[in-house]
Amino acid sequence: MKKFSLVIFLAFSAYASAQSSANEVFAAGIEDANKFINGYLSPVSEGMLYGLGGGWYNTADAKPLGGFEISIIGNMTQSPNDKKSFILNTEDYENLKFVDGSVSKEVSSALGDLDGIDVFVDGPLPGDVDREEFELPSGLASENINFVPTAFLQVSVGLIKGTEIKARFLPKVETDDVELGLYGIGLQHDFTKLLPADKILPVAISGVIGYTHLTGSYDFTDQGVVSGENQRLDVKMNTWVFQAVVSTKLPIINFYGGVGYLSGKSTIDVLGTYSGGFLTQPVTDPFSVKTNASGVTGNIGAKLKLGFFRLHADYSLAKYNNLSVGVNFGFR
Repeated sequence: MKKFSLVIFLAFSAYASAQSSANEVFAAGIEDANKFINGYLSPVSEGMLYGLGGGWYNTADAKPLGGFEISIIGNMTQSPNDKKSFILNTEDYENLKFVDGSVSKEVSSALGDLDGIDVFVDGPLPGDVDREEFELPSGLASENINFVPTAFLQVSVGLIKGTEIKARFLPKVETDDVELGLYGIGLQHDFTKLLPADKILPVAISGVIGYTHLTGSYDFTDQGVVSGENQRLDVKMNTWVFQAVVSTKLPIINFYGGVGYLSGKSTIDVLGTYSGGFLTQPVTDPFSVKTNASGVTGNIGAKLKLGFFRLHADYSLAKYNNLSVGVNFGFR
């Protein structure tokens, strides 16, 4: 189970380690660091929220009482090109300047791959340093990752009268620098089960509600220009999805689709103590990056059922498109 957790763990590590380079921006002061890190991290946070909202169903036909399905689900949320960068205008910053003299320039977000963009802050800085130069961080695309991956284990159990309960989780993983875990709960109700002709209807229609919660942390102490203690990111993400789903009811292969709404919130607390650069005195727990995601989603997919073993895949259209693939083991 711990190996399974490695999928999302590696993705989180990649984006968190890219952020560690952004630690250097603290040399320009808290206000400049706050503005830059918000622009840098918000797109990848939004993408993760859309990924966490995917994979809640692979049919509208709810399981009968005692029926169950265990699924290993992976989501690949596409990184839109317009989210891979943002415009940094130095007139909006107090101390941060481009080395080449530009006033405004496109720079990488945590999803992007723009590198070689050098900035500086003028002194006097501590230690009689008159000028500090550093390169702005690139993002996931520089590691050939052009999507935001998420993965989890999901269990679905049939209750009475067309109702099915779902639970998802990612076992907690920890290293010296990174800690990550996930859980969620969902409910599906098959409205066609209430009809007398349910057994002969060729399709099923359901409603699905799902909630997912992710927590993570990344320690990047002493990886930048400014010194300090316990420098880290503390990440909390929550998503709600509300879906209307329709599917066929055939013995082997079925097709399904849904339309609904996603609402999510991400909070990344930048914690620890920071000193140096334009920080005239140590600053503790300086700010948070808050990102909201919301919008209509729609998907279409197919499920192959071979006795106890099943496979499914679907593609969702939304602000961040998402491919969801699952391997399932079920009874009834």
